[in-house]
Amino acid sequence: MSAVQLTVDGMTCGGCSSRLKRVLEAADGVTSADIVLETKQVSVDFEDAQIGQSGIETIIQDAGFTVVAA
Repeated sequence: MSAVQLTVDGMTCGGCSSRLKRVLEAADGVTSADIVLETKQVSVDFEDAQIGQSGIETIIQDAGFTVVAA
């Protein structure tokens, strides 16, 4: 299992962060997602064999949010 922490722009309310959490946790290979709206931090635990960081970033972007480059 692996984990990644990303900064995500576009979340403006609790509804946004809740929706993103649901979308991430519904993805194959994602075991959990935690979001802190105030800091725009998204932490995702995932199975390497099923999804990688780029797949997680694609899910976030497809949901209408922007992953901020580190």
